[in-house]
Amino acid sequence: MPGPLSGTTIIDQTQALAGPYCSMILGDLGADVIKIERPGAGDQSRTWGPPFIGEESAYYLAVNRNKRSLALNFTTPEGRAVLYRLIDHADVFMTNLPKLESLQKYQIDYETLHSRNKRLIYAAISGYGHTGPRAGQPGYDIIAQGESGTMALTGDPAGGPTRFPTPIADMTTGLFTLIGILSALHARHTSGQGQFLDVSLFESQMTWLENYAGEYFATGQEPPKRGNTHPQVVPYEPMQGNDDEWFVLGVGSDNIWGKFCELAGLNDLRDDPRFHTNAERVRNREVLLPRVREAMRTRPAGGWLDLLKAAGIPSGPIRNVSSALADPQVAARGVVVELEHPMLGMIKSLATPIHLSVTGLEYRRHPPQLCEHTDEILREFGYEAADISEWRERGVIA
Repeated sequence: MPGPLSGTTIIDQTQALAGPYCSMILGDLGADVIKIERPGAGDQSRTWGPPFIGEESAYYLAVNRNKRSLALNFTTPEGRAVLYRLIDHADVFMTNLPKLESLQKYQIDYETLHSRNKRLIYAAISGYGHTGPRAGQPGYDIIAQGESGTMALTGDPAGGPTRFPTPIADMTTGLFTLIGILSALHARHTSGQGQFLDVSLFESQMTWLENYAGEYFATGQEPPKRGNTHPQVVPYEPMQGNDDEWFVLGVGSDNIWGKFCELAGLNDLRDDPRFHTNAERVRNREVLLPRVREAMRTRPAGGWLDLLKAAGIPSGPIRNVSSALADPQVAARGVVVELEHPMLGMIKSLATPIHLSVTGLEYRRHPPQLCEHTDEILREFGYEAADISEWRERGVIA
């Protein structure tokens, strides 16, 4: 069957990662995503490399499948008229221009577009949102990681602040934007009205503080940096076998703790009242963890993993990227998508991890080349060849 969003039109004027990640998933769900790009330049992430495949960055290729590219200069009156025609027939408009003044200058602010299309869902992505004292300030992933409190909690306790290696603020913002768009589409079934959706990198990244914020609210004390240990569960961290290989161990309940102690020959710890409950283990972690780590150094990591798996104790190897992608579960679950690109050959990206039993996801379009679908889209919206040719000569489109 067609995807669950088949028949839904998304006009996506975002670039970089947060917006494109969201619109890619919308495309995977079956929506027609029209990517509005600057003539001659396109999405800024096209140049974020190396690595490159041909002239496209691997970064851009990772988050732009299932879209059609329309190179349009909407700062011109003619380009804006084209954009308006698209928006008049669209379900969702996405932008990541951060300043309300810029949106009003180009006449693509919410009030202007809502007056044209009452059913339009307008999704605005920015660094800090469109209200509050910092509205309109530019933002990037690394800034959100730093200002949200998460970077100060990441990394070795003896080291400096550490950025999470993937752009976690951007991706989280993309996911919250996706949730907001799907919610607004659902609400429109009842109300018949679109609405304004305001999502920021700063707030989205703050959500990663959930348990740490809870700790602070409960105690009033600044949570310390704990490295690989868990603030509320013990033992729950990387361990090292006697072959110096690392693996992860997650003893998430008192029942698992008892099974783990029996397996690891730590019955004295199991019977010690200081460690009977998880709360006691957390309070006495400095006494407990050296014993657990010492016990794990008595076998190779692979030997421990075999025993732990057989006993039903959560554990797993610590892999690099290539070995993670080679896991048979990756192939079985369709984690990697392969699409044929007309210029670059077969390209790969990660699938959207949503498995629907009836209206499945669709991986039907390669990440578009800049302006690849300009003529196709304009013809679909009723423009004649003469108009298209004239606008191209004048730089309105590419």
